[in-house]
Amino acid sequence: MKVTLKDVAMQAGVGTATAERVLNGRGGVRPETVEKVFLAARRLEYRQSLPVAHRGLIRIEVILVRPETSFYSRLNRAFERIAASLDDSIVVHRTFVRENEPAQFARYIANPAARRSALIVVAPDHADVVTSVRKAAGLGIPVVQIMTRPAPELPYVGIDNYAAGRTAAHYMSGMLAQRPGSFVALCHSGAYENHKERIRGFSSYLSDNASNEGSNEHRFIEVMFDLDDEHNAIELLQAALRREPGIIGVYSAGGDNKGVARVLAANKTGRPFWVGHELTEQTQDYLRRGIMSIVLDQAPEVQARRSIDLALNRLGLIEVEVSAEPVRFLTITPENL
Repeated sequence: MKVTLKDVAMQAGVGTATAERVLNGRGGVRPETVEKVFLAARRLEYRQSLPVAHRGLIRIEVILVRPETSFYSRLNRAFERIAASLDDSIVVHRTFVRENEPAQFARYIANPAARRSALIVVAPDHADVVTSVRKAAGLGIPVVQIMTRPAPELPYVGIDNYAAGRTAAHYMSGMLAQRPGSFVALCHSGAYENHKERIRGFSSYLSDNASNEGSNEHRFIEVMFDLDDEHNAIELLQAALRREPGIIGVYSAGGDNKGVARVLAANKTGRPFWVGHELTEQTQDYLRRGIMSIVLDQAPEVQARRSIDLALNRLGLIEVEVSAEPVRFLTITPENL
């Protein structure tokens, strides 16, 4: 049956005259109403084109943190490439917000600089931020959490961080099965649920397998919060090595690898087995030089694509079902670079 203008108006919850003004670019209609009519027309396949005046009408905002880091640079570039492939009706706007100012972060989510149709956000696990994320979802717009999931009831795109931590412990305890000693871990802070999940997974694996693999000789003794800062990581790890000369394993659950690399590179004898995250030019170099043992890479390009697809699906712009399964992380060693 042929879709009519009246069908579009009913789907959008507006009058037929309003729908006609929008679809013929006559102006005088609020942007929020224009968006409703456009989405209704797309869902009903009434018309594929949009008047030039309304190009960029669908605005997906992506809120990221720490643009100076290799990982978020990769993620940002991935969103940029995806944005360039979308049709003219959709804009992907990327915003960087300071993670160490959660009150400001929360205010930005609650009071965006411009109207948004959907939100993709890397959200710190702070009460104010989580409240704002939930309020944004309560307004009826699609909200997708990427990388970390402080609001478990909302959609999430990312790896299984608990499994990543267990994987790090699996390799570390297995490779060091015949070598007694202690393990330590570093991560940003308690601000991100993904880091906490990695530490939980790391610890639980060691606890679950202590009697099975002879790892009674292995003790997980400390988690250090370096705020992903190179100098903090250097000071914390050096102090730990002085206190506990028997450290044989280091797990970097956060994003800083430079500081750890500097400390371990200087330790030429009895160098600890080091597992970290994110494949970058630096971590590839650390692997080749034998400073780093294993890298777990969480494929930010896949996360960006899936989060955009999920937002478009929730907006009714694509019908392809988007997988709710965790994104598969990659295990990289010097042998498969």
